[in-house]
Amino acid sequence: MEPDASAEDVGAAFELCRQGEHVDGAPHRKIADFYAAMTSAYPDRNTNASPWAVTPLHVAADHVEMKLDEDCPDEVLLAVEELAGKHGLLLFDPQDGTVYPPGAMTS
Repeated sequence: MEPDASAEDVGAAFELCRQGEHVDGAPHRKIADFYAAMTSAYPDRNTNASPWAVTPLHVAADHVEMKLDEDCPDEVLLAVEELAGKHGLLLFDPQDGTVYPPGAMTS
């Protein structure tokens, strides 16, 4: 989605994902690069020590869904925020419906 997408649009896309509806195709380059960087720091496969509540992470053409373990260190959230900003990606918090544009949390 565009960096200025509304919370309603992002929330609607999230709901479609939860229903199993996804954009067809391989992950967008930004998504693939973000996922590679994130999982190089915090692997989502074949690991016992992981900040992820669900592994592997869900990767689609237009998003990565990450469910953090409730006890994960703050540094993981900071890494997510930094890498999302670096790759020009929106962050969506489904718990409260907040959308953070690229770099909003790390500026």
